[in-house]
Amino acid sequence: MPSALPYLCLLFNAMVWGLAWWPFQTMHGQGLVAPWATSMIYGLLSLVTVLCIRSSWQGFTAHRVLWLLALSSGLTNVSFNMAASTGDVVRVILLFYLMPAWTVLLAWRFLGERPTAAGLLRLVLAFSGMALVIVPQGATWQSLTAGIGLPEYLAIFGGFCFACTNVILRRSFHTPSMSRVLAMFVGCMVVGLITAGTGYGLGQFPAIPAPNAVWISCLLGMAVLVAVGSWALQFGAARVPTSTTSLIMLSEVLFASCSAWLLGATQLTPRMLLGGVFIIGGALLAVLQKQR
Repeated sequence: MPSALPYLCLLFNAMVWGLAWWPFQTMHGQGLVAPWATSMIYGLLSLVTVLCIRSSWQGFTAHRVLWLLALSSGLTNVSFNMAASTGDVVRVILLFYLMPAWTVLLAWRFLGERPTAAGLLRLVLAFSGMALVIVPQGATWQSLTAGIGLPEYLAIFGGFCFACTNVILRRSFHTPSMSRVLAMFVGCMVVGLITAGTGYGLGQFPAIPAPNAVWISCLLGMAVLVAVGSWALQFGAARVPTSTTSLIMLSEVLFASCSAWLLGATQLTPRMLLGGVFIIGGALLAVLQKQR
């Protein structure tokens, strides 16, 4: 087995999520909003997982902590997909990567891990970067939130839920690995379905559109890519040091930013780039701290 394979697997998973905004925006343009798409993608993956690994369902139902994992994973995925399909891709991905800052606060509260000086510096960097990314230049206190829309709020909330997912994963290490994977798949399916159904009932989301080749191919393509990407992450993360895995996963920001810029889906301003440097700098500090 080539020694570079685990690293390439991790890079592939980062590429899948760095480019996921494009099929979700394409499906949104065809009338299939992100919650409907998410529920269908993960419903298919849940079914395949249960059929292929029957013990995964028994492990999922036997451990209540996995129900909490399902909820946090579902909220993470639905929030991110909705934000990426309707907002500025780079702003969304940068705000989502406030996750290391949220992890510091959550680990302090629920795991009893008091933040170090480096952890506090990560908080300052991350939230300073967030201010640069979402607050308009020259904004007054009265217009402080003028540049913040629903996609930005969803990205921040999704990053917070992602941090919750990481904390729960650390608390559920004793459960079967495939049961954890199934919990995350089921959570994304259920939260997506509830969100889509509620939004449709309130008149905020359209119904599932008539089948056409565009959104069906995007849907099936994403299901395959998520399945392969999940396997690649499990394979690579089991063979590569955690700090290196975290560093490679940051390339998701690069994939998303470059693809969005090349396809004309975003404009990279100096203020946004500086905010991105602060946010990614906070994430890099987390990687270096784990390495030590």
